[in-house]
Amino acid sequence: MDTIDESRVIIQPLNKEWYQHKVAGIDMLRLDLLHPVVSGNKWYKLRLNIKHAQETGYKSIVTFGGGFSNHLVATAYAAKLFGIKATGIVRGKYDVLTPSLLQCKAEGMELIFVSQEDYKNKHEPEWAEKLVANFDEIFFIPEGGANEWGRAGAGLINRFIKNTYTHIAVAVGTGTTLIGIRNKINEQQQILGFAPMKKGIYLKEYINEHIQPGKNRNWQLFDEWHLGGFGKWNDELLGFMNDFYTQNIIPLDIVYTSKMMYGLQQMLFSEAFAQEHKILCVHSGGLQGNVSVKDKLIY
Repeated sequence: MDTIDESRVIIQPLNKEWYQHKVAGIDMLRLDLLHPVVSGNKWYKLRLNIKHAQETGYKSIVTFGGGFSNHLVATAYAAKLFGIKATGIVRGKYDVLTPSLLQCKAEGMELIFVSQEDYKNKHEPEWAEKLVANFDEIFFIPEGGANEWGRAGAGLINRFIKNTYTHIAVAVGTGTTLIGIRNKINEQQQILGFAPMKKGIYLKEYINEHIQPGKNRNWQLFDEWHLGGFGKWNDELLGFMNDFYTQNIIPLDIVYTSKMMYGLQQMLFSEAFAQEHKILCVHSGGLQGNVSVKDKLIY
């Protein structure tokens, strides 16, 4: 199952001028270098899910996502790689497929489109099973890989996280990666979660439910730097992404890591950290999501 080469992953120090020497250091865990499609945390959230599906004899996996979902793209590719059929239940109807959905189809994923209203039923097993009633031996993977195998897989990221870091910054879509890391690393280390959607603070309840006893401490969730909402962007964010690349030679994605680093910079400027703190930022990949703004970025 370990066919993705983790040796590509590096820990890259950020330019001290970017954070104006306000802390002892900031590094970025470049999980985006893991693979061009199954990049970042997506591989970690999928690997144990697909392994479980294969070992228990499932012939097909079904998962969920929106029209710009990196999770759907990663699942489509990973399923093709390991020879298992994949179906994506997509939120919304599209007269013209998004680049992400086109990539899913190119990787062999079957797409089933449902209305925004119906999509709210994605947590109801009977509803989802009716949509794929003609398929046999189906294993359902929740949106973002948010299940026990996804959380355990995300926990494997801890192998890159040294105890010398006082803070770990991570983008939060479902909370799965934050939970996985929190359950594995030293409980004294602070985890900073950045949700890129309006009122993303609601994820606290889910996160609280799945962090192991004794580990449910020293983590925070922020949602004030959504810049208009999930998948939304403005000229300020694009300018920030270009400036960040100029100073650090690291590409950020428009949905998750850009807002995480924007929020982190705002915290730095507001003196939220002590001089002796050392921060590791987890790059969760998803750079294919930049296709819609590629003409506005310098990378």
